[in-house]
Amino acid sequence: MGAAGMADFGNLSTMSSAAAVASAICCIASIAGLANQESARTGNMLGMAGVTFGLAATTGEMSAGGAGAAAFEQVGLMGGLGGAVGAALASGVGPTELPQTVAAFHSLVGLAAMSGAAGEFFGNSDLAMGTLAAIYAAVFIGGVTFSGSCVAFGKLSGMMGSAPLSLPGRDQLNLGMLGLCAAGLAAFLDPALAGSAADGAQLGSLGLVAAVSSVLGWHLTASIGGADMPVVITILNSYSGWALVAEGFLLGNPLLAQVGALIGFSGAILTWIMCEAMGRDVVSVILGGAGTAAPVASSDGEVHDMYKGEIHTASVDQVAEALKDAKSVIITPGYGLAVSQAQFAVADIAKQLRAEGKNVRFGIHPVAGRMPGQLNVLLAEAGVPYDMVFEMEEINDDFEDTDVVVVIGASDTVSSAAEDDPNCSIYGMPVLRVWKSGHVFVMKRSIGNTGYAGMQNPILFKDNTGVLLGDA
Repeated sequence: MGAAGMADFGNLSTMSSAAAVASAICCIASIAGLANQESARTGNMLGMAGVTFGLAATTGEMSAGGAGAAAFEQVGLMGGLGGAVGAALASGVGPTELPQTVAAFHSLVGLAAMSGAAGEFFGNSDLAMGTLAAIYAAVFIGGVTFSGSCVAFGKLSGMMGSAPLSLPGRDQLNLGMLGLCAAGLAAFLDPALAGSAADGAQLGSLGLVAAVSSVLGWHLTASIGGADMPVVITILNSYSGWALVAEGFLLGNPLLAQVGALIGFSGAILTWIMCEAMGRDVVSVILGGAGTAAPVASSDGEVHDMYKGEIHTASVDQVAEALKDAKSVIITPGYGLAVSQAQFAVADIAKQLRAEGKNVRFGIHPVAGRMPGQLNVLLAEAGVPYDMVFEMEEINDDFEDTDVVVVIGASDTVSSAAEDDPNCSIYGMPVLRVWKSGHVFVMKRSIGNTGYAGMQNPILFKDNTGVLLGDA
């Protein structure tokens, strides 16, 4: 498109508009395609096509706006450099590092929004009220997204502890920071409100919101426990979309605003769905656990009976014999499946059992792994037929009629404490009721290895549970 404009070929304005419309259509269609496993590949291709059309529309608009060869050289250089760095980083990302990689990329979106807004402010004078509001919004949302994504990256990568930060007056601190940002907005839009300091009011307000929003994003995300990190990923995804919307208004680019709104709304809807699946209050999670109290231990200091008893270990031969005799089998994978990269071996076992006439299914919790859909992607990669994969609400009532359940590297999502222990951090979260089956085999690295919520799983002490230890 840029070359066509420089060569004065065709009606560039019409071509750019058409490319922008095609980009928006492809991006919307990609979301629809990604809604189910059968069309996920098509959705992914449509998403890439949408981005390609977006780049074409952008270069066309640049050319129509009078951009010369030097501008295209700069854009090409920076785009090529960014693409090379991104490709190098992505090529070294395995299934287990994908969640923290997504969080890291979200932080870059926030940083880009802040940088773009600052450039617009310093590069222009006599800005309209609407432009000033867009600049402030971009910096605020970008700051929250940047620092929040950095904290999510730290927690998911193990650089930070998964326990939630519980500062005294947590909710009041958040409200205070929001109020400070609101006061800064008033001074930024109308410097006269600052009185004698009116000359530097706008610059001071912009610096204030950049600093305070970054602290706010850090505090909001740090106050959320590790078990809720999959929801945090979807929240940050939504924030990155709204940052793009602000950038779109700021730059007068409708396509950027449209795609940002698509990301923002889809991330918000996914956040709501995830919170419903986890039994969490969406407003509380968004506000860093506002209005909730940390779980407390029992007053007498006694360990609940569900955490007492003997843990029975199992051997490979025992598991194989149980699978051979079983008529119905459910496999419930977790993050450990991604760590061990065992999806191909598990898929082969499931197909072999199915060939022998057994009813074999996979039960997937909405937050299995550390980001939405991670386990579905791994199973699809291993060639597991879609009709063998079931969501929690589709399969949870079938455990009572199941002979054998094999839990592979999952803990919190199959923990009976979520239903039986009001003092645990995941109480109230819907889980896969694997303990209701005839026999449960839990594959773990060690007995003491807990889930991401940092608590032991009481199903290990049940009489129908055998623990198969191993380190892949």
